[in-house]
Amino acid sequence: MIQTLAQQAANAVNPEPMGLTPLLALFAAGSLLVMGWAWWVRPMNLALGFAATVAMWTLSYVAMLQPGQAAGELLFAGGVACVLAGGFAAGRFAPGEASGLRVGLVSATINLLVIGAFLRDEQGGGSPVRPVLYIVGLFAVSALLGAFGDRLGRSGTTARRLPSAPVLLGIVTAANILVMIVLGGLVTGYEAGLAVPDWPNSFGHNMLLYPISEMKGGIFYEHAHRLFGMLVGVTVLAFTVTAWKSGVPAFARGATLVLLAMVVTQGTLGGLRVTGNLTASMDPSKLSPSTALAIVHGMLGQLVFGAALVSAFAVSRAWSTVRGTVAQRSVRVLATAAFVALVCQLFLGASMRHLQVPPTAEAGARIPAWALHGHVTMAIVALVLVIVAGSRASKAAREPALRSTAKAVTHSVGLQFLLGIGALVAVLLRRGEDIPWWEATSTTAHQAVGALLIACTMSLAVLAWRATDGVGVSRPA
Repeated sequence: MIQTLAQQAANAVNPEPMGLTPLLALFAAGSLLVMGWAWWVRPMNLALGFAATVAMWTLSYVAMLQPGQAAGELLFAGGVACVLAGGFAAGRFAPGEASGLRVGLVSATINLLVIGAFLRDEQGGGSPVRPVLYIVGLFAVSALLGAFGDRLGRSGTTARRLPSAPVLLGIVTAANILVMIVLGGLVTGYEAGLAVPDWPNSFGHNMLLYPISEMKGGIFYEHAHRLFGMLVGVTVLAFTVTAWKSGVPAFARGATLVLLAMVVTQGTLGGLRVTGNLTASMDPSKLSPSTALAIVHGMLGQLVFGAALVSAFAVSRAWSTVRGTVAQRSVRVLATAAFVALVCQLFLGASMRHLQVPPTAEAGARIPAWALHGHVTMAIVALVLVIVAGSRASKAAREPALRSTAKAVTHSVGLQFLLGIGALVAVLLRRGEDIPWWEATSTTAHQAVGALLIACTMSLAVLAWRATDGVGVSRPA
């Protein structure tokens, strides 16, 4: 199978686009393969391998923002450092549960998602052996780096231990989704949402085989966003399998399934936002990009992050410490109201971003009045509700998880409010078609912290329902 993939990557420059039905079948087969692999691999090796790979991809994305020799060196150094760190963590913090060599092999397996894109740039050599050598080299080097990191980790002593594998993988999943949200914010900030006209292909290429050398400008932002979407999908599949395999409480297992369904829906909405309908065609007459779906896609992405955070907490031991000792049911009412207000605010913010008319040299951006005024007004309502809900929940003396989440919510809402002011000023001050980096950065930071705030508030609401008088979320068996 690997050799076939490598040969595909080494062949034609202008491939015939694969039809939608074969693509969907390939997606389904790949999902089953990932699930079987995740069930077979030892959970802690899986968790550390995904942690190393998510970090590696994130560093690679940053390096490719400024391509060149320095970026190539950073890519290499970052990849080495991440696999070494994964092996080190296995040796130092999870002896007996994980092996640095196997962590490296897990990372190499995940990186098969993108090796075809690098191989496509090497097709000029014409040798069918080269792709195989690349893949063998990937596994050999990753294994050696992981093993070396393991050896370094075991050379010292520590009393610390890593969280359990399901918890660690849940944290990695949530972090991966947050990175994905940041990348999505940059796609919107640089107005690159339609830089790649087709989906699930990319300019007729299989998405995973689109040449790295062609990822420039807006294409880079959009296609990198798609690749990270694939990584998120694989990570969530592995997390779901690990949670069920580890025998976590029923609520946690259900939460991972809800998360998986949301991720599949989110990926589909992202594609339909580009094409408007289920088609693999690049013919403009068959495509109808949807702004409405862009708004829904942007909203659901932040709710997916919230579901990931709730799932990561639900698989942890801390979940069972929430005993239902809070008598005031107003805590859950306020937490739920705060979450609903933030979702309304999210809709208004997404509408502002996607419905605005870009500025010209003479005039600034034109934003629909209902979205702008509604977003500003709802910001004040949400700020008050979140502060009140957080303040009330922070007084739950016998519920440490609820108190900690309440503090996180209270602290993040103030930062989000200030970032919102900065982002609005940046958007209104801009003139001309060129998008300054400070505008894209400020709007993306506002979006990312907003996602964190919504996720924490969702967690607060779930915990509040569990902690108030035994009403709401059912207890684990």
